[in-house]
Amino acid sequence: MGEDGPAPYEQVLQTTTALDGDSADIGRARHVAAAFLSRVQAEHGLPVSQRAMEVTQLVISELVTNSRKYAPGPILVDLRITGDMVEVAVWDSDSALPMARAADAGRVGQHGLEIVMAVAQGFEARREPVGKRITVRIALFDDPGGAVSGRTLL
Repeated sequence: MGEDGPAPYEQVLQTTTALDGDSADIGRARHVAAAFLSRVQAEHGLPVSQRAMEVTQLVISELVTNSRKYAPGPILVDLRITGDMVEVAVWDSDSALPMARAADAGRVGQHGLEIVMAVAQGFEARREPVGKRITVRIALFDDPGGAVSGRTLL
């Protein structure tokens, strides 16, 4: 980042999508995530593992599902590359912050937040002036030994 703001390539490695809150949102959000990561890989040469592609789509599905279930109205989805991570942020109009429930193998459903937190390298939920924003960070690639990378490359 230069003194005058982000370098031009940093501005390209981000996309924002507004969703209407209808039944097609989940599929639309998954498609946006896959297209964004494919573009990052093809046009910018950043490695994106198959795991990162799948986990990003899973995370976005879970977050958009929760937004549709608990918050009326539109949903904003931001995807951004930060170092060796993809950052997924989902905003909705409900100001109540989600809370992971205690593990319960007998519970049917309502495991979305547990899943998101288990596969992410970072998770943050914060209230906004209107609504809330959930931000999740996912490693773009695995190290040569197959472990998930969550570290900055040297």
